[in-house]
Parts: sequence; C-alpha cells; structure tokens
Amino acid sequence: MSSAPSSIDAPPLPSGNDLPHVAPLRIGPLLVDPPLLQAPMAGFTNYAFRQIVREFGGAGLLATEMVNARGFVWLDEHEAEHPDRLWGVAEEPRPLAVQIWDNQPETMAKVANRLVNQYQVSVVDINFGCPVRQVTEKAHSGSYLLKHPERMGSIIESVVAAAGTTPVTAKIRLGCTRDQINAIDVAQVVEGAGAAALTVHGRTAADMFRGSADWDRIATIKPHLQRIPLIGNGDLDTPQKVVDAFRNYDVDGIMIARASLGKPWLFQQAACALRGEPIPPDPTLDEERDLLLHHYRLVCARFGTEQGTMLMRKFACCYAQGRRGAREFRKRVVRVSTVAEFQQVVDQFFPRA
Repeated sequence: MSSAPSSIDAPPLPSGNDLPHVAPLRIGPLLVDPPLLQAPMAGFTNYAFRQIVREFGGAGLLATEMVNARGFVWLDEHEAEHPDRLWGVAEEPRPLAVQIWDNQPETMAKVANRLVNQYQVSVVDINFGCPVRQVTEKAHSGSYLLKHPERMGSIIESVVAAAGTTPVTAKIRLGCTRDQINAIDVAQVVEGAGAAALTVHGRTAADMFRGSADWDRIATIKPHLQRIPLIGNGDLDTPQKVVDAFRNYDVDGIMIARASLGKPWLFQQAACALRGEPIPPDPTLDEERDLLLHHYRLVCARFGTEQGTMLMRKFACCYAQGRRGAREFRKRVVRVSTVAEFQQVVDQFFPRA
C-alpha cells in the first residue's frame, strides 16, 4: 500500500485569519491533539480499520467497536477467548479508547477495571447513544437509557470508580425522540457523575441516521458544562465541514464517524486543514485499490481467507463510495466467497492505470 497521497492538486482551504483557533483537547490527563476523534462503530472500527486510519494520520484518538460488557464478563467467567472487538487492543499504539455498553453499573465497572488494568486503555467510553433495537428495546441499553438519566449517573459513577486515573467519557444523542430532547439535562448528569468528556451526536435515537445532525442543538449544551469538554458528532464528511464546525459551533472536539469508513484519509485532510496546511487530495484509483487490498490482507491475517473474505464484503462496499460503477461493484462484491473472486471484482472495478 502506498502511504498518504501527495498534496499535488490539493483543494483550497481557508488560511490565516479565516481559520478557527483550535486547541488540543484535554480528556482528564490525556491530551488529544489534534482534537479529531474516530468514532466507535459496531462491525467496522476493528483493528484493521484503525491501522489504516493510523497510517494516514490525523486522528487524535482512535476507538474500538463497542463491547458488550455483559458478554465480556460471561467470557471471563467461563475462561473463554475474548471477542474480536478487542482484536489488537493489547498491542497497538496509544492513545486508544474502548467503548462499552450495558445497563448494569456493577457489570460495567468490572469490565472497565479489566480494560484499565489488563489492556491499559487510554479512555473508557460509555455508549448511551446506540439506537439499534437489539441494544435499546431488547437490552435496555444505549440510547434507551437517555430516558433514565439517574441510571446513567449510577453507571458512570461506578465506571469512574473502577477506572481509577483513566478517564471515562460518555457518548449520547440529543434525546430519544424530537419531542423528548433532554441532552442538556443528561449532559449535567454525565458531568456530575465524574465523566471527563461528553460526545453528542446531533440526532435523536428515533432519527437513527435520517435527516441532518442538529449542530445548533449540540452547541447549546456547552454553556451548561462547567469543567468537561464537549465533542460534536454528525455529518462531517469533508475537511471544510470540520473547519466550519469548529468555527461556527462551541465545541472542543470533533468526532468523525460514517464518512471515515469510505474515506479513512479524512482525518489527515481535516488535520491539515485546521493547521492551514495544503490538504492532501483523495487517493487515486490505483492508491485506493492498494488500500482496499491492504485492508483485505489485514482482515484475512486475523480471520483466515474464508471468513476474512466474507467480512471484507461490507468494508469493500465503503471504498466504492463516490466511484463510477459503485452500485454494480457493491452488487458484485457482496457475493464473493473466495480470494480469487474478491480479486477479480477488485481488478474489474479498480483497474490499474
């Protein structure tokens, strides 16, 4: 795989006084510089993806997929192998956050303690924002808990006590529905319970990922926080939008989520934009092909070629975003089951120049 692309033909960016002043983000004792965070995303932000983001650079803090705390404890008690969502965590560079979820303070505390003492993670993040039914309605966790701020406070207090000097953060949505927006009240509970930072996604749980993130509402939370930073999240898919978010909204940090799945180089571009440096262009077709195959090799090295090929289908679909023939590529790649089939589809849709 080639390294980050050159800055030839880079897009223009604001300069001088047009750039917002962006300071490093402090999460407890941890300094996050630049204040750009890679969001935890279930099924996607595994070690292979994090490694690729890290190779491009620009992300001040990377995060794992969210880990089911109850499942983690069960595996511990049965001396079973821990889930692949912790793949690479013990060895990879820091800083690194691990996100956990459940609705039981004691269970969450047990897992936080293990993550801090066995894995030496940089941050323990608590998921109060996942809107997926399996997490909310079935497990009464994630964004379901926004209806129960007092329960959230108990969970955070327990995790903070178990984590010791390692900072604990929380990620929320604006509320459960548009007529139940309670992010300001929840934010005060999060801070009062001892969290070191708060990330807010600018949609409600009922919105899922429809519509647009409401950054005006995210910004209204900041005056109600006395000591912890506010991190905004939602719909940032270009370096210019990252610059504009820092310029126009009262946030201390930015979290980039879905856009980075198709553009893992976005953090590098955004970091350059914030520094007033030339923005590296998107990779060429050849560079993106090399990147896709590099990602594939990382996944297969962990899971073997059969399972790795199956898992790589969804990642490959992300790389097709914005490319000519993307729909046909996705249609073909989700059917591959062997290395040869995967290579054939890539050869067809990412031909060498």
